[in-house]
Amino acid sequence: MEGDIIMVIKVNISVVISLCYCYWIGRSISAGTRRLLFLAPIICFFLFIPFNFSSVHLRGNTGFFFAWLGTFKLILFAFNKGPLSSDPSISLGRFVASASLPIKIQQNQPHIRSKTSQDGKTPPPPDPSKHSKSSHFVTNPSSETPKTNGQSKEKTSPTNPSKGHTPLIPYAIKAILLASLVKLYDYSDQIHPKVIFGMYCFHIYFMLELLLATFAALARTMGMELEPQFNNPLLSTSLQDFWGRRWNLMVTSILRPAVYQPSLKATMNVVGPSWAPLPAVFATFVVSGIMHELILYYMGRMPPTLRMMEFFVLHGLCLMVEIVLKKTLGSTRRLPRLVSGLLTFGFVSATSFWLFLPEFVRCHIDVMAFEDYAALGAFLKNLSAAF
Repeated sequence: MEGDIIMVIKVNISVVISLCYCYWIGRSISAGTRRLLFLAPIICFFLFIPFNFSSVHLRGNTGFFFAWLGTFKLILFAFNKGPLSSDPSISLGRFVASASLPIKIQQNQPHIRSKTSQDGKTPPPPDPSKHSKSSHFVTNPSSETPKTNGQSKEKTSPTNPSKGHTPLIPYAIKAILLASLVKLYDYSDQIHPKVIFGMYCFHIYFMLELLLATFAALARTMGMELEPQFNNPLLSTSLQDFWGRRWNLMVTSILRPAVYQPSLKATMNVVGPSWAPLPAVFATFVVSGIMHELILYYMGRMPPTLRMMEFFVLHGLCLMVEIVLKKTLGSTRRLPRLVSGLLTFGFVSATSFWLFLPEFVRCHIDVMAFEDYAALGAFLKNLSAAF
């Protein structure tokens, strides 16, 4: 444990120095292939970071933060796209935070609005041609719900950033539930394996929620208002709703410009704008599957079986079928929300038990996680004894 703590400090210092270099490259080298070549050493460094740790939690988290989100952000930045290029006047501190943490800075921040007012200029309205209806198949699943009483679901969504800070009570409840799950694992030999898999599902969800909320709270201390990372995934009414609007929105916001939009543009002239979202959706899920396999390898250090890849390919294919059915049947022939919600929950749960969660057991990640908890407890005990 002590070795990992020292390594965390070294890695953080190296990441900050590396991102300072990337910030300077962004100011010195014009966007394009040449900037990508200058950023390539940092991208390779980010991919190597998880191998420095013995803790499975640190390998998994650094794999997610740096090897996935960080490298994708830097690749987009090389071509002047993505969150690191959203504000040309971004400060060094905000650049480093946005590049190294699993956060997404909101675009309508007060400091940006005040800057435009001082310049005496009003930002131009968005170009409708850049937001075609076809892109809403994935990027805005809430548009599938018709308006009710003159208001769309989008306006009443809990993801609306105008709601301000997230209440602490829900996170406190999730922390208690997570601690309860960890305690229940002591009796795993008396619990049915399928129930254990269900506990793993909630364990992953609660852990991600709390982890991302912690980083969001830290970023707020730097004056950054952040978009939420999850939006009640248990209330999903379709696969489109689950993957596009409710589950791990940070990954969605990165895959959209990095994979979905380029694929959409590449296939537009081949299959037409109406059907181009289908191969773009499939390509997005394939890339997501590849990155999940990479993170699984970081954590378990075992040869891949591609079962997790099969999980995302299956969901990509099913989402394509869902899109076709919605286009064919229209908004008047939809299942009741309760029925579609139960079907979505059942499908995601069943496929997770079948393809996704068994990979964690195969790689003994659950065992290594318990070893991490034991090592952390022993470290804290020795630390308290020393003082």
